Amino acid sequence: MTTQEQSPPSRSGATSESAPNGADRDYVHLPGTETAGAGQIGPTGRPMPVFPDPQPLAAHGPARIIAMCNQKGGVGKTTTTINLGAALAEVGRRVLLVDFDPQGALSVGLGVRANELDVTIYNLLVERGHDVRDVIQATATENLDVIPANIDLSAAEVQLVGEVAREQILARVLRPVMDDYDVIMIDCQPSLGLLTVNALTAAHGVVIPLECEFFAMRGVALLVETIEKITDRLNPRLQVDGILATMYDSRTLHSKEVVRSVVDHFGDQVFHTVISRTVKFPDATLAAEPITTYASTHASAASYRQLARELIARGGAA
Repeated sequence: MTTQEQSPPSRSGATSESAPNGADRDYVHLPGTETAGAGQIGPTGRPMPVFPDPQPLAAHGPARIIAMCNQKGGVGKTTTTINLGAALAEVGRRVLLVDFDPQGALSVGLGVRANELDVTIYNLLVERGHDVRDVIQATATENLDVIPANIDLSAAEVQLVGEVAREQILARVLRPVMDDYDVIMIDCQPSLGLLTVNALTAAHGVVIPLECEFFAMRGVALLVETIEKITDRLNPRLQVDGILATMYDSRTLHSKEVVRSVVDHFGDQVFHTVISRTVKFPDATLAAEPITTYASTHASAASYRQLARELIARGGAA
């Protein structure tokens, strides 16, 4: 079975139709978007659907857990976790972000002084007696909370090696707040070590940010293999929600070729939305704000809002 045949129509209820101009590829249209974008080719080389605005939720929870994962660093995991989380919060979803990287970039990017905190995600993992609700920090963005991390987390892998069911410790930590949120997003560190295995074991789905650069593609096969092993051995519900092209530059042939190659390999697992490279992202990080509030009218803010709508339309979030 090819990768494209394994794409998740069962999740989204999507239907396929022939591509325009006699192309031999089938394109998946999400429910309610079958006729949208007719004749308009998006940056991934496929007809771009118009994703509907999400409906308000009658009630909140239980949360769907999404791991933001790629063992290569600098591909936009933290940027995507912050801004996708903020975009989901904008449409009324209650979102909890989990900083699961000892560098603590997610915490810093949301204005949390994690180095000054006595209790972080590290303490929840390795010590008993802490209430996760006491560790959760509210952010300046409504409906968006964070569990912070700092350099202490780097010691967790060594300390957890001897624990019983060590791959399931994060799932245990998050269990008490599952009903408080609609989406929990885990910002993984750039490795495939025990912390990342914990995140994948706790998660329902994985989003893989992929820089539009050929070297960034080399590790994706290893990551997909790791995801398949965890699905087989630890977490049968785990699925790939999508591969997200980041740092895209429409002016360069290289970016376009990388996106085309990713679509050829992974088919409809690739999000229609792409995230372009812009100086606004580091500016927003310095301001400790999501781009959706720092530069609300910027094209990149619109991209993350579209990604939130696409994720919901695909069934990756409530």
